[in-house]
Amino acid sequence: MSKEITTRAADYSQWYNDLVLKGGLADYSSVRGCMVIKPYGFQLWENMKSELDRMFKETGHVNAYFPLFIPKSLFEAEEKNAEGFAKECAIVTHYRLKNNPEQKGRLMVDPEAKLEEELIVRPTSEAIIWNTYKTWIQSYRDLPLLINQWANVVRWEMRTRLFLRTAEFLWQEGHTAHATREEAMEETVKMLEVYATFVEEFMAVPVIKGVKTANERFAGADETFCIEAMMQDGKALQAGTSHFLGQNFAKAFDVQFLNKENKLEYVWATSWGVSTRLIGALIMTHSDDQGLVMPPKIAPLQVVIVPIYKGEESKPVIDAKAQSLTNELKQSGVRVLYDDSDHARPGWKFAEYELKGVPVRIAMGLRDIEQNNVEIARRDTKEKKVVSMDGLKDYVVNLLDDIQQQLFHRAKTFRDEGMTRADRWEDFCAALDKGGFVSAHWDGTPETEEKIKELTKATIRCIPLNNPQEDGVCVLTGNPSKQRVLFARAY
Repeated sequence: MSKEITTRAADYSQWYNDLVLKGGLADYSSVRGCMVIKPYGFQLWENMKSELDRMFKETGHVNAYFPLFIPKSLFEAEEKNAEGFAKECAIVTHYRLKNNPEQKGRLMVDPEAKLEEELIVRPTSEAIIWNTYKTWIQSYRDLPLLINQWANVVRWEMRTRLFLRTAEFLWQEGHTAHATREEAMEETVKMLEVYATFVEEFMAVPVIKGVKTANERFAGADETFCIEAMMQDGKALQAGTSHFLGQNFAKAFDVQFLNKENKLEYVWATSWGVSTRLIGALIMTHSDDQGLVMPPKIAPLQVVIVPIYKGEESKPVIDAKAQSLTNELKQSGVRVLYDDSDHARPGWKFAEYELKGVPVRIAMGLRDIEQNNVEIARRDTKEKKVVSMDGLKDYVVNLLDDIQQQLFHRAKTFRDEGMTRADRWEDFCAALDKGGFVSAHWDGTPETEEKIKELTKATIRCIPLNNPQEDGVCVLTGNPSKQRVLFARAY
């Protein structure tokens, strides 16, 4: 595969695909709409998963696992949820194949192996989980129930894009049960904060926290909270959601508990999730025309050391020095590789690790060792610097921290500069064409929201939390409005 990358200016969509494929994150699958996550991409996901899992457990959650298959009758129990996902469902109708008598070597569905009840392949797990909770929850002593699962889900998407939208993807989904409305709402907001903290501090992606409109709400939820990020092409990307489900699923599955007064009440619920879509957000926030740019905190590889030598006689000296530095860095928790492979020249390795977005590259030759120096290149700014080997471990650790902070600052500056306030329809449309978030008044009706979407392909990304009240008029209808909301075209 050619390593040449399409530029963002030439074709943003192709640039993105080039980085995913040529950067070694994922590949296309023989199954339409599905992807193969390659080892480098899966290590990135594992690093993200590890930090999130730690944060979930610190907030009192535990992991469990629920079935991939959901009986159709259970899936239908919560009507809004079923309707919301119906068009994306994959369904199992038979459990066996048999030889096709008309085509030797071919198989056919065995008509005698039809399931008594069709099974939905999990698009989301509320139905199967709440049917289980019915047997787990009897009393207020069983609450709160704070459970998360790491799983795959299937949503039969017609238009797919690697990581951003695939028929099967990896995610986590939290499902919690509570005795009171207040406790469930507190959980919903708490998990939104966990997501925002992770995405900003580990992915270096700035987000806006907000609540979705009724039109954009999760099917079956009373409220959906979200974090919204801005990509380099000016489009928004929903990076995570946390849902206050009220008592909808408890009533659909008859999940009741005896309260302290020995009276039956329906349980209050939340669900929340992020997926491998976050990898797409990371790519489109930080990367450039030379390849991926990885935030150090979750980069599969944080530092690579490349030896520079001409004759084999100098290599043992370089090996000894490089291995000593490698060990020091590993002891400090740095993910480091000493690439002394002989299959490629140093220049090729430099380009390869630049493509893969490794935050720090160290070049080390015999002359460097004699002068007690090394050359260090940082991926984010491409700046190269000659650094003394004295205290080199601490220098590298501090440099990784600086890169992490600078990536967030750069992305936040871009996001903030892409925020536009618009009061007239003409200015609103012009701002959307420019890209970025557009802050504008909306009259609060779903009809107006749909009309704006129809005319501009822009949606209300969120009503920001702690949104200031401000008298104004709707940008489309001129009707009274009490606050601005954020519009954008989105992935």
